[in-house]
Amino acid sequence: MAPTSSAPAVAPDYAAIKQRQQATWGSGDYAVVGTTLQIVGETLAEAADLRAGERVLDIAAGNGNATLAAARRFADVTSTDYVPALLDKGRRRAEAEGLANVRFEVADAEALPYEAGRFDVVLSTFGVMFAPDQATAAREMLRVTRSGGRIGMANWTPEGFIGRLFKIIGAHVAPPAGVRSPALWGSESHLTALFGPRARELRIERRHFAFRYQSAAHFLAVFREYYGPTHKAFGALDAAGQQALARDISALLDELDVGGGRGLVVPSEYAEVVITVA
Repeated sequence: MAPTSSAPAVAPDYAAIKQRQQATWGSGDYAVVGTTLQIVGETLAEAADLRAGERVLDIAAGNGNATLAAARRFADVTSTDYVPALLDKGRRRAEAEGLANVRFEVADAEALPYEAGRFDVVLSTFGVMFAPDQATAAREMLRVTRSGGRIGMANWTPEGFIGRLFKIIGAHVAPPAGVRSPALWGSESHLTALFGPRARELRIERRHFAFRYQSAAHFLAVFREYYGPTHKAFGALDAAGQQALARDISALLDELDVGGGRGLVVPSEYAEVVITVA
């Protein structure tokens, strides 16, 4: 007779998962891709209504798109990531623009080293959504934002291009057991569950960022070499597996390309989120 109960699920080893994630984002060179997303940081800064002199925290800042956008609006910015090499790229960009109102500090999105209510605005563009312990990351964002302050995020949606790309990668290289998809941060119901009880107001705007490359082959070459998750996925597969993954990604690019044969143009939906903290 089959058993009527099963063993309890084992909780994910978030520390081990995070170590692998750090290695993933430290591989390749995310800045090659990240700099193309700068417009998202600028748009988010406007949506969050940033003001000069406000204390702004950029979480999982990568090479600093939201950081630079906030600093250009004369905010007092703290730019954080758990990959020091990415912060170095952001620091060099800020120095090149003469933006002296930015500090760069190594910090974990799930254990921010700041007192409660320190910041007027907390930002993240395609960053905090990758934290493995999503509930803890959301609580930390809320904790360090003052009452009446704002949280602004840009998160890829499950239905958009990058959300679908994650699904393809996951079909070829299994994600860590027990960890929820980062693309859930682009879902209104998930955001409401994470932030709703502490949100005085939660606004979500569906936007699109267009990936513009010479061709599908060019996109694939860049992401295979420089974008950490894709770089690591290809590295985990044998030659046949790599060919299959490349074929599936290329098919997705061909499906979504609206460039009309004059360069690759692939719109990718993301959720622009602004939360006013109660």
